[in-house]
Amino acid sequence: MPEPQFAPPSGPPVDAAASVVGEPTQPTIPLNKLAPEAALRRLELTIVRRLEGFLLGDHMGLLPGPGSDPNEARPYQPGEDDVRKIDWAVTARTQTPHVRDTISDRELEIWALLDVTPSMNWGTEGVTKRDLGIAAIATIGFLSQKMGDRFGGYMMRPDELRRLEARSGRTALYGLLRKMLDEPLVHDHDTGPLSLAEGIEQLSRTQRRRGMRVVVSDFLTPGDHEVDPDVEPEWERPMRRLAVRNQVLAIEVLDRREVEFPNVGDMLIRDPETDFERYVNTSDTGTRERMNAASQAQRERIRVALRRSGVGHIQLRTDRDWVADIARFVLSYRRVAAILHQPPQGVSR
Repeated sequence: MPEPQFAPPSGPPVDAAASVVGEPTQPTIPLNKLAPEAALRRLELTIVRRLEGFLLGDHMGLLPGPGSDPNEARPYQPGEDDVRKIDWAVTARTQTPHVRDTISDRELEIWALLDVTPSMNWGTEGVTKRDLGIAAIATIGFLSQKMGDRFGGYMMRPDELRRLEARSGRTALYGLLRKMLDEPLVHDHDTGPLSLAEGIEQLSRTQRRRGMRVVVSDFLTPGDHEVDPDVEPEWERPMRRLAVRNQVLAIEVLDRREVEFPNVGDMLIRDPETDFERYVNTSDTGTRERMNAASQAQRERIRVALRRSGVGHIQLRTDRDWVADIARFVLSYRRVAAILHQPPQGVSR
């Protein structure tokens, strides 16, 4: 009996599918799909921390100063307040001198740190975690961009932290995304001195101006098998320090098969960042349940650590629509941002 003939698959090859057993060779999301402008045109991230800048942008900062937007009236402090700021209408009603503060307009400077270590090259749903992270940066950049704002990026490889200069304008944002997509992929088992904790620390040290910081990663540390939420990951303290002066969003990217192991018989589990390899019989129900429980505990530890750090947390999955997930986050984030980003005791905004 002759062997059946199979027609070759139509359309371009899906590199994310190949990443299940090998390394991807090119981006899995084209540039023209990274800016979902129509779906997010009416959404805007709320900025609640004090901003610093030289241009008059479209964002109202929390630092009182010269500006055209009036703030609340307060009692006049002799020797401290300018008499030209006295609000005579409020003074007449209360019979006590009051001044009217103004809120200065400030530009927003956003820096995004993208983790491109080997664990980010994996994906089973047509897109890798690395490219999903770039899509998230594109969406955040579109939502938060106004006239005069600047968006810059860092790409964290195991051996270096590559800086992409911050520029303003839609064209500059597209250029930054193109550079991220064209960044050479990090091969499995490539090692270097940089870790996520060190990358966050360098971002905090090199960018001193207050603004928004976006950290995109799977937040998995090579060799860290701890699942107890009371044990701090090594990147938690740098994240806390980063959140002292900035409004921070942590975007956690993961693949479905990292938390839902399929029933496919014997499967080789391989860590792209260490030498760990082990065959697991996924046909055994108990084995799958234990693996799923361990993965869920690992993700819960990440969630608790990010909450302790006082940062916004978005979890994106390769099997879901990232645009819808970010849109839902933004709508809920507006209600809780001021509480979530309260600075530590003794630190002013």
